[in-house]
Amino acid sequence: MSENRIGKVSRKTKETDIELSINIDGSGKSDIKTGIGFFDHMLDGFARHGLFDLNVSISGDLAVDCHHTIEDCGIVLGTAIKKALGNKAGIRRYGSCILPMDETLVLCAIDLSGRPYLDFDDKFTVERIGYMDTEMVREFFYAISYSAGMNLHIQVLKSGNNHHMAEAMFKAFAKALDEATIKDPRIIDILSTKGTL
Repeated sequence: MSENRIGKVSRKTKETDIELSINIDGSGKSDIKTGIGFFDHMLDGFARHGLFDLNVSISGDLAVDCHHTIEDCGIVLGTAIKKALGNKAGIRRYGSCILPMDETLVLCAIDLSGRPYLDFDDKFTVERIGYMDTEMVREFFYAISYSAGMNLHIQVLKSGNNHHMAEAMFKAFAKALDEATIKDPRIIDILSTKGTL
């Protein structure tokens, strides 16, 4: 059996101090401490539904606001995903999910192309969920898409409760990423006519 694909990243700035590891071939276990309860809840859902083992410890300038903590976590998580996948040989590359959560419906589609791009369409109607600014959901996924080098589309197809919409986004992202990172024995090298991703 092949070794697990694990990415570990540390990043320290004047605004945040982050230690993060992700095991792409995990079982959904997580240990998450960001200082933002709702964000912890979202990352736990991401790990559990993507079957990733995720450890996150962040000390951030929350006395300012939640921006630096969430954005920097996205940068580090994207970097760790990229590191864990290496040259991406054998992976399916593409993944998508349309995920319902009660009255809401969210689409997420991913291409691990190496080319960063985010298309994000939310329908949030409140400024905050718990202690997390809703505008930071987009910033988090933007940071991941650029640091991981992924083409990422997230669309709210049917809106409703803001908590449900955000949670459906994180879970749909998890399911799509899980699908894109699966190793397919039919793919001998890298799934690209260029020979690289």
